[in-house]
Amino acid sequence: MYKDKTISIQLDTLPENPGVYQFYNEKSEILYIGKAKNLKKRVKSYFTKNHDNNRTRLLVKKIFLVKHIIVETETDALLLENSLIKEYKPRYNVLLKDDKTYPWICLQKLPPKIFYTRDNKIKNAEYFGPYTSVKHLKILLALIKEIYPFLNHELNHLLKIRSKEQSIKLFDKNKDSIKELIKGNLKFCLNHLKKEMVSLSGEEKYEEAQILKDKIISLEKYQSKSTIVNPKINNVDVFSIVDGESHAYVNFLQIAYGSIIRSHSVEIKKKLNENKKNLLSLAIIEMRNLFSLKTNQVYLPFKINLGEKIKVHVPKLGEKKKLLELSLRNAKFYRIEKINQMKVIDPEKHKNRILEQMKLDLRLNNKPEHIECFDNSNLHGTNPVAACVVFKNGKPSKNEYRLYNIKDVKGIDDFASMKEVVFRRYKRLINQGQNLPQLIVVDGGKGQLSSAMKAIKSLGIEKQISLIGIAKRLEEIFSPADPIPIYLDKRSETLKIIQQLRNEAHRFGINFHRKKRIKSSFNSYLDELKGIGPKTKELLLKEFKSVKRIKDSSVEEFVGLFGEKKGERIFNTINK
Repeated sequence: MYKDKTISIQLDTLPENPGVYQFYNEKSEILYIGKAKNLKKRVKSYFTKNHDNNRTRLLVKKIFLVKHIIVETETDALLLENSLIKEYKPRYNVLLKDDKTYPWICLQKLPPKIFYTRDNKIKNAEYFGPYTSVKHLKILLALIKEIYPFLNHELNHLLKIRSKEQSIKLFDKNKDSIKELIKGNLKFCLNHLKKEMVSLSGEEKYEEAQILKDKIISLEKYQSKSTIVNPKINNVDVFSIVDGESHAYVNFLQIAYGSIIRSHSVEIKKKLNENKKNLLSLAIIEMRNLFSLKTNQVYLPFKINLGEKIKVHVPKLGEKKKLLELSLRNAKFYRIEKINQMKVIDPEKHKNRILEQMKLDLRLNNKPEHIECFDNSNLHGTNPVAACVVFKNGKPSKNEYRLYNIKDVKGIDDFASMKEVVFRRYKRLINQGQNLPQLIVVDGGKGQLSSAMKAIKSLGIEKQISLIGIAKRLEEIFSPADPIPIYLDKRSETLKIIQQLRNEAHRFGINFHRKKRIKSSFNSYLDELKGIGPKTKELLLKEFKSVKRIKDSSVEEFVGLFGEKKGERIFNTINK
């Protein structure tokens, strides 16, 4: 069952407790770190399952030594796994890379001032953050300095409007309110200012009370702009995930008193086809560490065990659901942004990534840099035609598209038509010494695929070209060597390219068939008329496009096209 006795002994002696396992190769290099509710069951599964993922199969081949660490709970295993991955950075583990340095708000008493900095090692100061948006940070700091001008140290020093002692007294008096304002608790600050305003009014200090009233108005305006849901929704973290073939994208929103005070998105490169729950768990732990989050309530799209201290809620409707949808929208936009950046920054890498994924998904021997797709078109057996479209490096190569009239097949026979056109296409390429594609796609299921394969075999090129068929109903992918179809994820880039090929071949063939059908009906109509030859027919078809338009045309139009004598004769012949 196992690769050797050494591994077998290691697996059989594993405990059935929660913990973290580590895989090493023969050089004692760490390959992978994972967590498990049951160490023995999880680790054994690597050696007893048939893995679809190539990287997982390769990982298992390299495992020489298994180590483990037992912990109390599954949550402890999750936390330990995260810290060990960050420390050792194993080759086969997902690692959230974030090379940015984020700014912090620094609140300093001596002298009293508030500012943002990327250096959080200043002594005798309090730090809040880090923050992901400098723009949001500047707006918040401007508001705080407007409400508490003594914190604008540079301005106070310039105007000499207060002594140092006065500023310190004001700082001590208002520091709790300032801290709550930084945390997003505008209500605390508003209540504090309103109490002070009422007190000043009672003492008939109306000018000072008016100054506080203006500050209250500023705060309320800021609150109305920043609040997106009920202010009672407070101290909540929202996470969502968009899962792709090779990458996943996670968004995080931090909510305080109905306002978003932080938003952050990360891209995760998959290594072993990890599922959404594992990826989201990893991202949550990473971001809670990064931003020093102490929240005990999170909103998620599905249930995840994050331990007894964190309450997971999956919103189904209302304002909580609205927050989750907003986070998901941010994750989707982030995904689009990253893909577009890759296309611009490194188009070659983007192309290779897609082709490698296609090779993996379709179980091909080579990257499909050159793909050709065939589609048949006919209407009740009339005017049968076929189209061949060509994609190079995942994109249409329209100058290489080809159209075919079916010559040897009578009536409706899609299978025979497919065999004929595939044979003609590649016999010609072989005779001309041109390059063959790595992949042929036929629009249809097993019947069309079998017919195309017969043509390929008769030419002796079946070992040089891979062949697949796509059936419309369930978008099944058929391969000649496998009776069981491949079902690709609907979000798969591989499936999207195959669908694009199929749709392009269908569009190209239908347009050709439509033109041929129009020409056939046009010629059939003109054949009944005497004195109209082939050249005249071609000119009429090119000019008028349909029988209806030719019947509706005036004698002047015919005279303008053929001259006075011939134009009048043709007009009279048509309008007898």
